[in-house]
Amino acid sequence: MTLLAAQQSASWVVLILYVLIIVGFMYFIAIRPQKKQEKKQQELMNSVEIGDSVLTSSGFYGMIIDVTDDTVIVEFGGNKNCRIPMQKTAIVDVEKANV
Repeated sequence: MTLLAAQQSASWVVLILYVLIIVGFMYFIAIRPQKKQEKKQQELMNSVEIGDSVLTSSGFYGMIIDVTDDTVIVEFGGNKNCRIPMQKTAIVDVEKANV
């Protein structure tokens, strides 16, 4: 009877070990890269300044005219009448202005 109990407890240990390995694998494949991407996006949002050229998520290139906490005003093209307020999260890429 003790041999059967030892096999059952060993099978539980193996099952728990497999679950832990799968959870660890999912962390390194799915969660960790996403957190790195979010951190990179947050650094990009914090580095935005007036005069920077930006690429928006909709594919438009523009220049930042004004910056507030969570929004920016972007001027598109050479037209001074085409200024659009948008969220900072809509910015995909930033090219710093030459000072």
